[in-house]
Amino acid sequence: MHMMIQAALLAAAMTFAGTSGSAKSSGETPLATTASDPALQWGPCPPIFPEGCEIAVLHGDPALPNADVFLRVPAGYVIPPHRHTSAERMILVTGRLQAQYKGAQATTLAPGSYAYGPAKLPHRASCISDHPCTLFIAFEGAVDAEAVAGTLD
Repeated sequence: MHMMIQAALLAAAMTFAGTSGSAKSSGETPLATTASDPALQWGPCPPIFPEGCEIAVLHGDPALPNADVFLRVPAGYVIPPHRHTSAERMILVTGRLQAQYKGAQATTLAPGSYAYGPAKLPHRASCISDHPCTLFIAFEGAVDAEAVAGTLD
């Protein structure tokens, strides 16, 4: 019985793969990379962040919706309170990062941890490890950051 289920699933997957291949290609190039790839082009973060914050665009145009980036900060770095016009989906790649969103308790992210930040919700973060923190961020809208005054409590 188990073999029959596996065979049926395999046949269904092959049928789906065959039909999905007839869809038009987006013309985009597949990409697989790591945060340590020497080919990545790192540049400064938006000017609201202190020196030391770097960003590398992985996919898309940061001025348009749906760009993916790596954000890297040195050990001990404090990302000041800010917000984005876009929601963001994040996975911590290296380091340990303490993050806090307005109205929520601070949480500590370890490599592989996922976090979601709603659009326009103020937040801050600190790299609390003894080595740099690298964060993968997928933005729904354009990549931007606006400083936020005051506390997040």
